[in-house]
Amino acid sequence: MSSASKHRGGAPVGYVTELDPIEAGAVFYLRLWCEGSEAKTQVWNDFATALGPEHGRQALKSFETLCDLCVKYGRRPLMRHQVSCKCLGSDESCFANFIGYACDGEREDALMLATTIVRPDMAAILVGVAQQFGLALKCMALKAQTTSPPQTNTTIH
Repeated sequence: MSSASKHRGGAPVGYVTELDPIEAGAVFYLRLWCEGSEAKTQVWNDFATALGPEHGRQALKSFETLCDLCVKYGRRPLMRHQVSCKCLGSDESCFANFIGYACDGEREDALMLATTIVRPDMAAILVGVAQQFGLALKCMALKAQTTSPPQTNTTIH
């Protein structure tokens, strides 16, 4: 494996701001999860605050399972950027789209992307877990949307 191919999954392909809230959340939490125990506590706090303790625990469980499956059965390690980085790496883009498809019930597309992340025999399991996690992110995004103050347009022309 060449040096370039070792890091190909980290190649920037866009910006996190170009993603919808669910996909951006998937990338953010993937990055955060890989930062260590303090960051994992923040993931739990975010889920519990947004979804309540019971649903937050379910979201955390699905996310933990998702990450564990990616590590244990991954075709290779997922490359990621730092939590605060504005760039979107190619592996992160794939992960974000995978979560988006799974959340939207686009099972075939999610399954296709899952086979690029994990071994083919584990792809269907990964899709099911990704759907649960994606739906939790969707609930979080909807709650954030309804609690944000309405934006006023001050542009006259």
